[in-house]
Amino acid sequence: MPPKRLLALAGVALAGALAPAIADSAPEPAPPKLGLPIACRPGQTCEVQNYLDRDPGPGAQDWRCGARTYQNHNGVDFRILDMAAQRRGVAVLAAAAGKVSRLRDGVQDISVKAPGAPPLNGQDCGNGLVIDHGGGWETQYCHMAKGSLSVKAGDTVAAGQPVGKVGLSGNTEYPHLHLTVRRAGVVVDPFAPKPGAACGAGGPGMWSEEAGRLLAYQTGAVLNAGFADRPVTNDDVEAGGLSAPQAGSGVLVAYVRAIGLKAGDTQHLVLTGPKGEVVSETRIPALDRDKAQYLLYAGRKRPPAGWTPGTYTARYEVTRAGAAAIRRTFSLRL
Repeated sequence: MPPKRLLALAGVALAGALAPAIADSAPEPAPPKLGLPIACRPGQTCEVQNYLDRDPGPGAQDWRCGARTYQNHNGVDFRILDMAAQRRGVAVLAAAAGKVSRLRDGVQDISVKAPGAPPLNGQDCGNGLVIDHGGGWETQYCHMAKGSLSVKAGDTVAAGQPVGKVGLSGNTEYPHLHLTVRRAGVVVDPFAPKPGAACGAGGPGMWSEEAGRLLAYQTGAVLNAGFADRPVTNDDVEAGGLSAPQAGSGVLVAYVRAIGLKAGDTQHLVLTGPKGEVVSETRIPALDRDKAQYLLYAGRKRPPAGWTPGTYTARYEVTRAGAAAIRRTFSLRL
């Protein structure tokens, strides 16, 4: 997705760059412990799509020295599976207790790549809000659904309290929550908050024990996997609600959409039938560059005798530097 400039909410300018530690003669207040800011389960119903860019130069590098980010990205993107999940409603949660300092609502929910999408006019964050946690600490929440904000400026919120829903507003191509953490206007990486720390240093970060466990770093992941009764496109998968094959379906397709793939990765998707026979198979040679997402499918038309009754199993594997980096197995019974 294109870089997003998270600008002013309600006319208040917000800083957006990593900077050295803030000089302060008094003891620094403890940073807030952050819970998961979205009501989903990482690895099941959502994934981290992008981390914060810690490279001060023209390159992009996440907190683990990886490439799961892009130039000048100043937060963490929590991506939900598809638009069907967005329509059902996924709550945005206050990551920590505090007071709502400012917010914006009324921005249209539409991908910036959609025909007829209106100009951003500086509203890259879309609908969102900022929560003041005291001691100069604040969290900002972006791309929320139009009309979903359930708080107003000045409201006190508890940690984990729903404050709205994930949307498609502002500078985004898919439904997700963008979270930015700041102290005194300076962007802080919640995964590695110590100023000046080299990538890969790690540490406990700002997350609560449970959130930290759920957000363990992944070099790549499967966002979607399933079966369809026709060939699929990325737009089909993003829309959600694909029809599963039935015993009389003319086509059987297994599909996977992976994120965070790296140059040199190879992919293999094989679909086997009830007797272990290979129904269809797709191999992708080594990627020539990193891929933020990649859709792969394998399938075939119904044989003249029809589908053999039983369980069909799809196995997907990404090989990186000679070892399996990502795996997913899923099944369908016909």
